[in-house]
Amino acid sequence: MGVKAWLSKPLAAYMHKKHQHWIQNPVEAQKAVFEKIIATACDTSFGQDHDFASIKTHADFVKAVPVRDYEALLPYFNRVKAGESNVLWPRKPLYLAKTSGTTSGTKYIPISRESISNHINGAKDALLAYVHETGKSAFLDGKMIFLSGSPELEEVGGIKTGRLSGIANHHVPGYLRTNQLPTYETNCIEDWETKLDQIIEETIDQNMTLISGIPPWVQMYFDKLMRQTGKKIKDIFPNFSLFVYGGVNFEPYRTKMIESIGKEVDSIELFPASEGFFAYQNQQNDKGLLLLLDSGIFYEFIPTDEFFNENPTRLTIGEVETGVNYALVISSNAGLWGYSIGDTVKFTSVKPYKLIVSGRIKHFISAFGEHVIGEEVEKAMQRTMAKYTSVELLEFTVAPYVSQGKGQSYHEWLVEFSKPPMDLDAFEKELNEQLQKLNTYYDDLIAGNILSNLKIRSLPLGTFRNYMKSKGKLGGQNKVPRLSNDRSIADDIIKIASS
Repeated sequence: MGVKAWLSKPLAAYMHKKHQHWIQNPVEAQKAVFEKIIATACDTSFGQDHDFASIKTHADFVKAVPVRDYEALLPYFNRVKAGESNVLWPRKPLYLAKTSGTTSGTKYIPISRESISNHINGAKDALLAYVHETGKSAFLDGKMIFLSGSPELEEVGGIKTGRLSGIANHHVPGYLRTNQLPTYETNCIEDWETKLDQIIEETIDQNMTLISGIPPWVQMYFDKLMRQTGKKIKDIFPNFSLFVYGGVNFEPYRTKMIESIGKEVDSIELFPASEGFFAYQNQQNDKGLLLLLDSGIFYEFIPTDEFFNENPTRLTIGEVETGVNYALVISSNAGLWGYSIGDTVKFTSVKPYKLIVSGRIKHFISAFGEHVIGEEVEKAMQRTMAKYTSVELLEFTVAPYVSQGKGQSYHEWLVEFSKPPMDLDAFEKELNEQLQKLNTYYDDLIAGNILSNLKIRSLPLGTFRNYMKSKGKLGGQNKVPRLSNDRSIADDIIKIASS
């Protein structure tokens, strides 16, 4: 056993004991976070605008600070982006995490000096929790790959700015730097296929023990390794034992990935976002993720069926129940206040508080990490129709197609035309290009050859009507979901079309 593996065990035991205080006292931990962040931001522009000085309780906060998303807070974010200090949090942010937006294009999420530790320590603590539970630490002596965005940062308003994974790359602990692959230079390569070739060159003959990344990207790495060597991953990396992932649901990829590896390996799911690191899996036999209650984030939970009400119920940690879908709302030491991150969660346990990510508050597709929303597919279709004025359609919906064999995954558009395009291939191509323009993540996945271009399945007239009738939802205010993150709706519609 190497030095790192040996030292990790007492450190893991220490961290486990330390975390027990907030795990066993969740309400008190959240109350302390709430009071600290309100007091700290009292003299900021946002704090003065919302009379933070008079906020003593959560009820006061609910009255003073409405739930908002990025677009609703945009005037404040624009001031931060322009370089103004003391807007949402004291001083300027340490970083701006650049991420794909919805109606406002690219989003710039502040990361403060106080909040950066939340992003970094969450992943570290997840690994230490794994060591403490399983006793397995040998992976720390081998090489670890973190498939991430470029760590090269630009400056916006005098603030270092880049993808969250690239920012996090600058904060990998020194004791792990010698284990980390790929190299900094390779991580800076923007073109994914070029980058992947270089990653393979750097890792193919190394003792890889931990691999971390979004499942479809990792699978592409595995596919290329197997094509190049003719071997399963277990024969290329015999000591590979731990897969760490987050961002998308692993289940659609699990079968193919285990087949590629050639053996079962342990895995740890993380719940990270540009807005914060919220939870991690701390037990191998439990899919629930431990919610971090003392890391500078104050959580509120809105029952999803109330989310769009004028005054929805806003619950704190002591009020939630298991098995209920909640929209997740946060306030944090990065200066996010009453901020709806768009994710929905469902608690699997309240002793301790563990949850799963159950979806998004609005219809979306993120089977591959693209975060495509309804507005984007609507706009893509509208812009395409504007160029093909003779085309008429009645209805459409979009679903992911996850390839389980040869060929690539893609978005399948089920479309019922009343007047179909003369050249469906050209229409498809234009539609794909419009969606790429609207969503940078989707564009990255297409450019990186993770996804192939979308495909249109033209349906017979009456298909959607018959589908809605079969569900007892014909007429009234019932609508076909514009898009969904699985194939349940799409497969039902295809069955109707076939019959």
